[in-house]
Amino acid sequence: MDVNTLRSVVTLLSFLAFAWIVWQAWRKSAQADHAAAAVLPFEDEPLPAVSKPSALPTGAVQ
Repeated sequence: MDVNTLRSVVTLLSFLAFAWIVWQAWRKSAQADHAAAAVLPFEDEPLPAVSKPSALPTGAVQ
């Protein structure tokens, strides 16, 4: 096996690994996992207090 054959095999395996990673990330069944991971940084923060409509500043649109 010469060096160019080895380079071709490594390139092909790298492309297949890339395609597999993209497929794993964009499949429909992974959407729920991504949505859960998206809110992880905000889980420790307290929820903001809900303001009453009368507490809106003057001129604010409801």
